[in-house]
Amino acid sequence: MPSIVRSENRANTEYRQIKITRNCNIWAEGSVLIEFGRTKVLCTATVGNKLPPFIKEQKLNHGWLTAEYNMLPRATNTRNSREGRKGSVSGRTMEIQRLIGRALRNAVDLEKMPEVVITIDCDVIQADGGTRTTAINGACIALYDACQYLVKNNLVAENPFKEFVAAISLGINDEEVLVDLDYAEDSNIGADCNLVMSESAKLIEFQLSAEKQSFTKATLDRVYDLGQESIAKIVTEQKRSLGIE
Repeated sequence: MPSIVRSENRANTEYRQIKITRNCNIWAEGSVLIEFGRTKVLCTATVGNKLPPFIKEQKLNHGWLTAEYNMLPRATNTRNSREGRKGSVSGRTMEIQRLIGRALRNAVDLEKMPEVVITIDCDVIQADGGTRTTAINGACIALYDACQYLVKNNLVAENPFKEFVAAISLGINDEEVLVDLDYAEDSNIGADCNLVMSESAKLIEFQLSAEKQSFTKATLDRVYDLGQESIAKIVTEQKRSLGIE
């Protein structure tokens, strides 16, 4: 496959510049505007008490965390119709919001937040690749702040936040591994991957598909190693935004 020239002359192992703005929504218990290069996602965490029916039906003694994902009509280079106007969302949107929910449930101890539901909303303002991974990275910070709110307002006996969770996209082009793909790179890559891990380096999600080109086990290992290294750095960025060293 032809070589890929990266934007801003990034090295293959380099992710885009990250900008994190906390408390950007005055109403939400946790809110973050996160930017990975030109991709911008608004993430909010809302505290509520309306538990899903299955928790009450099964008499489970824990709370819940759920997530929704949306892309604004002009987040892309051409306008897309606003989702939900016809009462349903696309399969892609459903897949992404389930991924975000699964990822962030690994960041909290649900048993420490009984009778509490945290709803994560991720709205893509501008899309240039990596929207789902960017959403997870920002939403985890908003979730941290929402858990602080629970403690401050005596809604829980203990802080349910366990550890940070982060995500990164990667791609393979002729056995070369690229970190954090923008839209142009993602459109031309041989194989692409989304990796989600916890702060303690435990795997949460590892999606790797050969779209145009197969790859070797050695390259697979390289994807994992570079992804883990990048996620460790992103966790450092998450903590720095919260004043945690």
